[in-house]
Amino acid sequence: MEVTPNAFTVDGFCAAYGVGRSLLYEEIRAGRISVRKAGRRTLIRKEDAQAWLDALPEVRPAKVIEEA
Repeated sequence: MEVTPNAFTVDGFCAAYGVGRSLLYEEIRAGRISVRKAGRRTLIRKEDAQAWLDALPEVRPAKVIEEA
């Protein structure tokens, strides 16, 4: 996984968050995740990655099962 001290590469982000490149680029195009460019390299700051994760909808079970 390629990671700079404070940022992920595209491949590093995808590996760390378990998403594909297509989904990441869709999120970038939709403006839901910010990226930076360093030459030809696309970088995602760790803060932006965490903000993206925090903005995802939370899924809760429809029914809580209590253990006996």
